[in-house]
Amino acid sequence: MLRKISASDVRFKHMEFHPGLNLVVADKTSKSLETDSRNSAGKSSLLELFHFLLGARATGHLAAKQPLKNVSFSLELDWGDQHPRVTVSRSGAAPDHVILTPDVTEQPGDSLFESPGHRIEIALAHWNSLIERRFFGLRGESVGVSGRSLLSFYIRRISSNAFNEAIRASHSRQSQIDATTNVAYLLGLDFELANKYKDIMQREAARTQLQKAVKDPALGQIVGNTADLRGQMTLARQRIDQLKDQVSSFRVVPEYERRAEEADAISRELRDLANLDTIDRSNLEDLRRSVEETSDVSSEYLAPAYRELSITLPDHVKRRYEEVQRFHETVVQNRRRYLDQEMHEVMDRLRSRGVDRETLGERQAEILRELNEGGALESLSVLQQALATEQSRLDTLKHRFDAASTLESSKLQIEAQRAQLRRDVTLDLTDRNARIDRAIQLFSTFAQKIYGDRRDAWLSISAGQKSLQIEPHIESDGSRGIGQMKIFCFDLTLAVIAHRENRGPDFLVHDSHLFDGVDERQVARALELAREVTTREGMQYIATLNSDVLANVTRYGLELDEYVVLPRLTDRFDDGGLFGFRF
Repeated sequence: MLRKISASDVRFKHMEFHPGLNLVVADKTSKSLETDSRNSAGKSSLLELFHFLLGARATGHLAAKQPLKNVSFSLELDWGDQHPRVTVSRSGAAPDHVILTPDVTEQPGDSLFESPGHRIEIALAHWNSLIERRFFGLRGESVGVSGRSLLSFYIRRISSNAFNEAIRASHSRQSQIDATTNVAYLLGLDFELANKYKDIMQREAARTQLQKAVKDPALGQIVGNTADLRGQMTLARQRIDQLKDQVSSFRVVPEYERRAEEADAISRELRDLANLDTIDRSNLEDLRRSVEETSDVSSEYLAPAYRELSITLPDHVKRRYEEVQRFHETVVQNRRRYLDQEMHEVMDRLRSRGVDRETLGERQAEILRELNEGGALESLSVLQQALATEQSRLDTLKHRFDAASTLESSKLQIEAQRAQLRRDVTLDLTDRNARIDRAIQLFSTFAQKIYGDRRDAWLSISAGQKSLQIEPHIESDGSRGIGQMKIFCFDLTLAVIAHRENRGPDFLVHDSHLFDGVDERQVARALELAREVTTREGMQYIATLNSDVLANVTRYGLELDEYVVLPRLTDRFDDGGLFGFRF
């Protein structure tokens, strides 16, 4: 139970609470002006402080505003057998930590600061985990359920629009799945099964985004379709296999560059030899023609030439014709020998170069074979890089193929998964039928206490299409007043069931906004019901009210003065409110 709230600022109105019914009342004073209002007396601020001290985030919170930032607020509450009471203190100046007195962490050495007086400072997250364990029996990670969300059903805040709908207490944008999962936990249903709707919702949301991407001209190329991607993957695998074969058979040739240069040098030398062969073969042809011409030279011209010379130069021609003829033949023979010798030398050079060409050709073939079979280390690196690039491309294609396959088949899969989950939830609800009946009967009993048996009231619990469906009903619940009492009965039902089964705390707090628009007779019956139930169940109910509402309910024979928490708040502008000053 919540026992006492206080603050380091002496102007703050400290309040103590007791088991059963507690009424925080805002009065009109005799000196009130027409411009004064109890709307700023601090009734809703009290609930905000409860949340602040029970682990709410400080961002945008009332306690973090500049006028209150350096004020340390404290809440004393029941804790357990080993530590019957604990006081938690927190300020807007240090919102990430709380101070506990005494140390209830039961984990020595886990504190940020510890004093001999058993006063310990811990992180806010640690405090929230302690609340989850102590109030709600949560151990470790409970999928879909959190202490902060569960507390929202025990202390509804107008700032969170918690009075708009019975199921959504955390905030108006809370998803139906999150809301019903937390309610399922308090009712003792399979909350983990209820939370599985979220997996389907997230998968459906992802599918919707993919569908939008596929329709986009640019992004559609990223996803593609399975038929095209399957063909591209086949080609990519073929290229990968080819590259793998090349890499596996690749042999690194030592001194690759030097051997390549040697092969180039041999090629140049072979070209030079070929050029020389061409020249020598041309010379050889010339020599052969010269030999033929030398062999064909006739000596018939000598006889007439000799006769003419003998007549013209008789004194000078001394030699006989035979001698001249022999001389001529000697000249021809000498020329033939010279040409033959030249031809042999040319042919010797051709033969020698032929041998050189053969040797060089064999060496070149050997080098080229080595270069063809292997290569330089750089070439191997290029091959390996190409293989890695192609493998990465294949992986990308696979991801795109998976995405495209998922998109193409996801609708049927989601529908099948949703149908299966609905069957599972329906079976689970059938198995828990006795528990559900008790919850329905309790809610109906509470509603009849307020409205009598003229209106049927029930809880509707079923396996919906997109979430577990939990909805309270009171016949003719279209009016605002009946809708507010529906929330009252629903919260009281949750609190009683969870408390009986040690899954929830023993307090329930309602803001005066819950009673706006509610007939004063129903307000009186609701408060009487809260008093009866909390007394019987050993619980605590705290409600904030304006004094005129309290005066109206007393006309129906309900005396509530003994349940009014002191001091009473007033509409006096300067110091009548909860904080003792206006800001």
